[in-house]
Amino acid sequence: MSKRNSESREKIAIVITAVLGLIVVLMIALLIFLKVSDTGDTDRTGDSGTEDGYVEKWQEGVVSYNGRHYRYNSDLDIYLFLGIDKDGAVETAEDYVSGGQSDAMFLLVADSSTQELSIVSINRNTMTDVKTYDADGNYLGTSTLQICLQHGYGDGREYSCTLTVNTVSELFYNLPIDGYMSVNMGGIPAMNDAVGGVTLEVLQDLSYPDVGVELTEGETVTLTGTEAYYYLRGRDVDEFDSATQRLRRQEQYIGCFFTQLNETAAGSTSAVLEVYNAVSEYLVTNIDVTDVLEKLAGYEYDDSRLYTVPGETVKGGTYEEYQIDEDALYELCLEVFYEEVEE
Repeated sequence: MSKRNSESREKIAIVITAVLGLIVVLMIALLIFLKVSDTGDTDRTGDSGTEDGYVEKWQEGVVSYNGRHYRYNSDLDIYLFLGIDKDGAVETAEDYVSGGQSDAMFLLVADSSTQELSIVSINRNTMTDVKTYDADGNYLGTSTLQICLQHGYGDGREYSCTLTVNTVSELFYNLPIDGYMSVNMGGIPAMNDAVGGVTLEVLQDLSYPDVGVELTEGETVTLTGTEAYYYLRGRDVDEFDSATQRLRRQEQYIGCFFTQLNETAAGSTSAVLEVYNAVSEYLVTNIDVTDVLEKLAGYEYDDSRLYTVPGETVKGGTYEEYQIDEDALYELCLEVFYEEVEE
């Protein structure tokens, strides 16, 4: 393998690590090292439409806003990545209401004209129209619910992912999405231990005495597999907005894990294969991974192109709700998915 090709692979691995949320990041990184591909249909799932006349159809016409004019950027490829709150390997759900919640949600936006990547993270508690079903799969209509629940209505596999893709598309004014990848979270311990553990400075006190996990804020530790699992998944559901604190820990772990993975891979490709084997049974995707990696090779990413759906967490009737700032979301869409044009 040439030095140039090796540097290109390392570059895209680092980029995707910053993007995808914990397990999805690991999956992409490993596929780069191993050149393992998973083929699937990559047709766009978002359809054209309008949101109460507020925005014109994607890729059609010009949008006017605050005296400026914008046209949809047709050079974009957009992928949705999901982390599912399931411990076991992927399997078909027993009914249409137990497919699992998507606790991590990211849009990866690749601009072929500038060779740049952007990331849009979606709060799991974002309130939006969710398509609901009964246990037998009969459609019940839409309800305003947390967006993470959409994946639960379906088969826990491709159908659940497709429903989630469509709901995310509608949240972004019928944004076209080119593909998806979802991964169950149960592979964390094996992946962590396969690289010899991940060293980091603990961001928050965490105590799970039943499983021997005691982590103190500020201490530097090399996490065992069990510690990594609870560091990434644990939160106090009685503490307001604890999901945001958990997200900060996940973001920290991503970078630390990949640093360790690179060191492990440099010394032993079999160790990388071990991590991949721990992940593969947790994966559902319709993306041709090899094709995507080839497209993204050499793309640039920095934190200035990391976006979050704007809003705030409030206490709902029973659960926390992330209420979107609609005006700010509209402006975000123009910034990320549109290009300014002259009148």
